[in-house]
Amino acid sequence: MAYHHHHDRHHHLNKDEEKPVDHKKEEKHHKHREHLGQLGAVTAGAYALHEKHKAKKDPEHAHKHKIKEEIAAAVAVGAGGYAFHEHHKKKEAKKEKKAHGKKHHHLF
Repeated sequence: MAYHHHHDRHHHLNKDEEKPVDHKKEEKHHKHREHLGQLGAVTAGAYALHEKHKAKKDPEHAHKHKIKEEIAAAVAVGAGGYAFHEHHKKKEAKKEKKAHGKKHHHLF
C-alpha cells in the first residue's frame, strides 16, 4: 500500500495510484505504526532490564550481558523515537482530514 506523506500539500492524490488520499485511512496507518513503535520500545526496555539482572546474577558472563543490555537500551530509544515520529505523522494526517472535511464557502 502506498501512503501520501504530505510533501506536496496542494496535490491531494496518492502518487502511485492517482486516487484521492483517504486521510482517515492514513491517520489509522500512522496510529498503528505509533503503537508498534511503543511496543518495540517497551519490549526492548524490558529486555535491557532482563540483561542487566543477568549481568548481576552471572558474573562470569557479565560483560556479554552488559553489551546485550546496552544494545537493547539503544533499540528502545530508537523505537521510542520512531513512535514519536509516527505520533507527529498521525497528528498531521488528522489535521489534513479535518481540513478536507470542511466545505469552504468564500463570500468575497
